[in-house]
Amino acid sequence: MSQDQLNEPAIRQRIIRHVSAERYRPQKPRQLARALHMAQEPEYRLFRRILRELLDKKLLTKGPRGTVVAPSAPTTAPAPAGSGETAAIQEQAADQARSSAAPRSVSAGPNQIVGTYRQNKRGFGFVTPTDPPNHEDLYIGQDQNGTAISGDIVKAMITSRHRRGSEIMYEGRIIEIVQRARTHFVGSLEKIHGGWVVLPDGNDFIDPILVPDAGSHYLKGGTKVAVEITQYPEHGQPATGVISQVLGQQGQKDVDLQGVLIQYNLPTEFPPACQKQAKSALQRFNDTLEQERQRRRDLSDEIIVTIDPDDARDYDDAISVRRLENGHWQLGVHIADVAFFVDPQSPLDEEAAARGNSTYLPGYVVPMLPEILSNGVCSLQEGVPRLCKSVFVELDDQARPVKADFADSIIRSRCRLRYREAQAMIDKQPSIPHPEGQRTINDYPVEVVQLLNDMEVLARKIQARRHAAGQLVLTLPQVELKLDEQGAVIGAEPEDTSYTHTIIEMFMVEANEAVARLLDGLNLPFIRRIHPEPAMDMRERLRNFVHVAGYKLPEKINRKALQTLLETVADQPGAFAVNMAVLRSLSRAVYSVDPIGHYALASEFYGHFTSPIRRYADLTVHRLLGSYIQMQARLDDRRKLVEALQQANPSAQQLKEISKHISFTERRSADAEDELRTVKLLELLSQRKGEEFEAVVTGITRFGIFLQLKDYLIDGLIRYEDLNGERWDVDEKRGVAHGRTTGQRIAIGDLATVIVARVNVPRRELDVSLRKMHKKTAASGQEKKSPTTRKSAPMEESSAPAKFKSRRSIKKVSQHADADPKQSARQAHQPAKAGKKKITSRRKPPMPKRGKRTR
Repeated sequence: MSQDQLNEPAIRQRIIRHVSAERYRPQKPRQLARALHMAQEPEYRLFRRILRELLDKKLLTKGPRGTVVAPSAPTTAPAPAGSGETAAIQEQAADQARSSAAPRSVSAGPNQIVGTYRQNKRGFGFVTPTDPPNHEDLYIGQDQNGTAISGDIVKAMITSRHRRGSEIMYEGRIIEIVQRARTHFVGSLEKIHGGWVVLPDGNDFIDPILVPDAGSHYLKGGTKVAVEITQYPEHGQPATGVISQVLGQQGQKDVDLQGVLIQYNLPTEFPPACQKQAKSALQRFNDTLEQERQRRRDLSDEIIVTIDPDDARDYDDAISVRRLENGHWQLGVHIADVAFFVDPQSPLDEEAAARGNSTYLPGYVVPMLPEILSNGVCSLQEGVPRLCKSVFVELDDQARPVKADFADSIIRSRCRLRYREAQAMIDKQPSIPHPEGQRTINDYPVEVVQLLNDMEVLARKIQARRHAAGQLVLTLPQVELKLDEQGAVIGAEPEDTSYTHTIIEMFMVEANEAVARLLDGLNLPFIRRIHPEPAMDMRERLRNFVHVAGYKLPEKINRKALQTLLETVADQPGAFAVNMAVLRSLSRAVYSVDPIGHYALASEFYGHFTSPIRRYADLTVHRLLGSYIQMQARLDDRRKLVEALQQANPSAQQLKEISKHISFTERRSADAEDELRTVKLLELLSQRKGEEFEAVVTGITRFGIFLQLKDYLIDGLIRYEDLNGERWDVDEKRGVAHGRTTGQRIAIGDLATVIVARVNVPRRELDVSLRKMHKKTAASGQEKKSPTTRKSAPMEESSAPAKFKSRRSIKKVSQHADADPKQSARQAHQPAKAGKKKITSRRKPPMPKRGKRTR
């Protein structure tokens, strides 16, 4: 097969994605080829041939004056049953185009909402509104979901409202499928009643999928396959599909990884045009360096350092700190100028917008941009000139921001430091860890040592100021898993808790706020990071739970009350349960153009600026800031400056569409990470049946009790019928179960010893049996604190289910901490070594090294 043939699917997808994008304006074929960087021979011949095929198959259509446009057919109609390969290809291509672009806007009428549907395996489900602050989740009863499956964007009609206690419950039915989340599923091939079906993995969609073509593949039962849906389930009829890929047997190397990539429609290889553009970045940098030096602020002589994990390969943020003559501090945050290398509407930009963000799976990374950028010209390597966007924040002696300055800059990092290394220097330890051998403080430049000391002093002042303002900080367990060469989990270890992580997080949040204040002050639309206040019913749930756990909350639950609660339970066995309860009471932070503010950070203005290599939101902010820096120099009139900026940058409506899409891709990435992490842990525990583990109660439901294994942070279920035949009174809302005969009380936060009883990897289920409950409960304060607990940096966001639903891994919620340690993701690029390796070890194909912050 030729290279062109290998590239055809990627080219086909790029053409459809480009034409289907919200900002696309009809173009003739030659114009379209130029926009896709395929106007030169022989690429143009290939482009024309693929374009003709797309037109013939009605995936694209001809518009006025010979232009190419997307078809206007409804997106909700599934491919007809038995329509064959063409219909399947049409549905796949349309789905790829829709999922790659921002979700299309759909207006909701009276008593209607648009949102994401999540189905429970017992048949009912919920619709979470696209605009969370405007409505609570809508309950969808059995047989009221139409053909919707979990993850679909739907329009639903509210059919009833009723009050349950202090809560108003909304019920409804789905009336339209706005956007399909998935057309591909992964599962096990089985023969039932003489016919072949695929039993999907996971909990989102559990009904069998008929696969009439399975016999032609000569496969054995139990084989893992990917199936593409050609007919969605409707009117009691099962879904029908075709096998699109054979993955292998469960447990074989990379079968679970490939399954998750397919299941969540995650992209892998970059299209040829993107690779070509990325490769030209180095030449562009070399050709324009001196020219850029003339127009940028040259900071080459400043004392600037990077602090990253031991195995990081890219460094996209650097720090400088100095005292000013007036006694104030000047904090400099220097971020790699990714916008310089990724032009709007270029192949790289379109691909980055479609991906939305980098995805960090256990042992593998799906990057937003190619490695040649993140590990090359956008990496702030020691001793070499690099282009940056710099933010200078002046802070008074109480670390209150006084003013800010912004510049396109050139820096030369003085020193590449690692978290543990920098912490040892701050602590003045006699031996300082370094990859090349132990060092002493005298091995480092005096000015670098002084900079680190100043950084700690300033960070603690900022931290104190933010705490006084009401910023929430959660204490949650974090562990790093270790993988062998086959990608299997072989152990876990506590994560690094050096204060240097918090130093960097404090500074990044300051920079994000400074940029957001500037753009808000100019009244410019930009993508914000918003975090609404918790809903009243969630506050009541929290109050009830806290009371059962032995603590109190005042009538008015505000940030100060939550801070006091978290400080009260610190270092107590019940700390984990209370922190989790607080986390669940909060809504999820999302991207939006609405000026709502950030509740958990106690921030009125907040946006993402510090990670443009892995988040598209940051890249859009970089472009807007770049326009401001350049236009400010030549436009003194503020009104003219604002008008010019508005004309040169995306409109509020365009940014709104992008915000919806990248909020979706962020959630998709988090779900995919949780899924693969859970699979790997379950595969490990399936080999350890009968072994004992220490656990903590994390959920009380009508059907059983969930306990989290402390070593691996995964939840197992004990069903009530397996608890010595006792009958139980269950209070889900308060998180307590009472035995009717014995009077035994089990509550969230209680400690226990459990035994692994049953593992079902395809269903993502772990059943445990109770060895014993510990006498001292979570609220007693007598049990020893788990060694895997750490104090996180500022909590930013949470997933807040109304009930305990699919409880698979603590990672699903703890990943929303505002300061997820960036080493947990960057280690995903470490070259593979013989023997043991961490879950974040590099796997082929090579991917860019990247930090994982979710502020």
